[in-house]
Amino acid sequence: MNILSPKAALITYTPDPVNVCALAARTCYSALPLDELLAKAKTDQADFLRGVIRSGHQSVLEHASFTFYVSDVSRALLAQLTRHRIASFSVQSQRYVSLSKGFDYVIPPRIAELGPEAEAKFEAQMAQMADWYREWQDAFDGDRSANEDARFVLPNACATRLTMTMNARELIHFFSLRCCNRAQWEIRTLAEQMYRLVLPIAPAIFENAGPGCVRGACPEGSRSCGKAAEVKAHYAQLAQEAARKPE
Repeated sequence: MNILSPKAALITYTPDPVNVCALAARTCYSALPLDELLAKAKTDQADFLRGVIRSGHQSVLEHASFTFYVSDVSRALLAQLTRHRIASFSVQSQRYVSLSKGFDYVIPPRIAELGPEAEAKFEAQMAQMADWYREWQDAFDGDRSANEDARFVLPNACATRLTMTMNARELIHFFSLRCCNRAQWEIRTLAEQMYRLVLPIAPAIFENAGPGCVRGACPEGSRSCGKAAEVKAHYAQLAQEAARKPE
């Protein structure tokens, strides 16, 4: 059995994202003509942008975008992911992609931890749903909507893949919520992968990103995981490692 785990690949991103965002900020604060703004944008603007971010002027971060290919994730994760509405999603369609040969699925770690018998029971349940899916496909044979209606018996565990684009400001918001220890395990795993991918590219933008507790008190209050110091140390180490790499 191949146990799936979320995978994120960074496909493309705005070239020179730090300087692009810095140029956007200088547009707000400077009377310089475009050619002089562009000349400044060719130099290292990291410290300037850090100051802009500290001041709370984060709308300029929307000028840098990052596109990811996400695979081996469940439809349960997809439902959470698409709640981040300031993003673009292109998801593998269960209408046009037939799963008649079976489907991949995500096994929650808590089930795997119960042992081989629990895993076998879960696998049998997935196999039963695959059989039901094929039964409905056969019942709708020749109908263009066979996949569309047969998919109603598929589980949240069913694996999917997607291409997703977020701007830097939304990514920071995404990380603040989904890197948190209280986030669901699957999306938390995905979020940290994405964070590790973008951090070395633009430390000036992402060095203080991560779960909310890295920037101060835990926003979860009484529902805190109680591990804020450990989480802060982990993300501080990641930021230090990224800072040693050229932007």
